[in-house]
Amino acid sequence: MALDQSFVGRSYPSTEVWEVGREKIREFADAIGDDNPLYRDPEAARAAGYPDVIAPPTFAVVLSLKAHHLVINDPELGLDYSRVVHGDQRFIHHRPMRAGDRLVAAAHVDDIRSRVGNDFLSMRAEITTEDGEPVCTSRATLVARGTADRPASSEEATA
Repeated sequence: MALDQSFVGRSYPSTEVWEVGREKIREFADAIGDDNPLYRDPEAARAAGYPDVIAPPTFAVVLSLKAHHLVINDPELGLDYSRVVHGDQRFIHHRPMRAGDRLVAAAHVDDIRSRVGNDFLSMRAEITTEDGEPVCTSRATLVARGTADRPASSEEATA
């Protein structure tokens, strides 16, 4: 079943406030194999001009996924997640995420396109502090394989 095109332009409410913790940043840095002291040592971070440790740039995926799941799990969209592959992920950072940040993310459906029998769902998560300061814009594209409506072939149209 094809994705519902009326979802283009739809926005979802912000996620609950999520506090960025030093330990979560360290765990993420460990998971990606990055031993940068800015992600682990508050003194090194302060010496570099930050108030506390900062997160690796891809750490934004943690919060953006919370927002994107609001879209993905919306039953009216018609997304069969078992047919989904991740097509693209991009981050535009307005400033580094840092320990102590209290963040929210609002999800938006930017586009739904059908190509060669596949649906391409483009979403965006605007990550801000709870006070509204922009921190990161995350863009993701999911590909739902074999779900798009296909035009009838010439043989089917004449049958």
